Amino acid sequence: MTPKITGLIFAGGRGSRMGSVDKGLQLFQGKPMVSHVLTRFKPQVDEIFINANRSLDEYAAFGHLVIPDAIDGFAGPLAGLHIGMKHAAHPLVATAPCDSPFLPLDLITRLSTAMYAASADLAVAKTFDQPHPVFCLVKTSLAPHLQSFLESGQRKIDKWYATLNVVEVAFDDEEAAFSNINTAEELKSFEQSPPPT
Repeated sequence: MTPKITGLIFAGGRGSRMGSVDKGLQLFQGKPMVSHVLTRFKPQVDEIFINANRSLDEYAAFGHLVIPDAIDGFAGPLAGLHIGMKHAAHPLVATAPCDSPFLPLDLITRLSTAMYAASADLAVAKTFDQPHPVFCLVKTSLAPHLQSFLESGQRKIDKWYATLNVVEVAFDDEEAAFSNINTAEELKSFEQSPPPT
């Protein structure tokens, strides 16, 4: 029997490349970006949390628990993963960012299949030579290990991954699905010409 999975959407960043706005709440094709992410991500997991450090009421309006980082200072996705693992009711946590409205509909199936085949601690998506560290599936039992890493002052997600048994999962056939929207210019461009999904 496949273990249940907690889904975690990262929406806790500063949005500095988009003028410090809350990226997940920016409208794309008439809906907030996080709404598109939820539509594609929710059917793949058993519960969902949104990790956000501002606009908490606005995110809560989407009907899921909103959890801010336990570490101050917009410490990055590892801080979001840390608090998500602490709240997770299930043995696995899957992550996706709020600014990737085209994420694969088979993301979790492929990550979990590869994770079990490799007996890995963590599975991460990759397209060609480009890993996508914020699209991962990880064992919740690693929460104490991650906490120790963060308490040592480390914040880099790839450095933490390097301490684990990781399997990279090829999504070369779905490269466009990992397109993320970081700037106002990208938002306008994708609005006019979204990738095929």
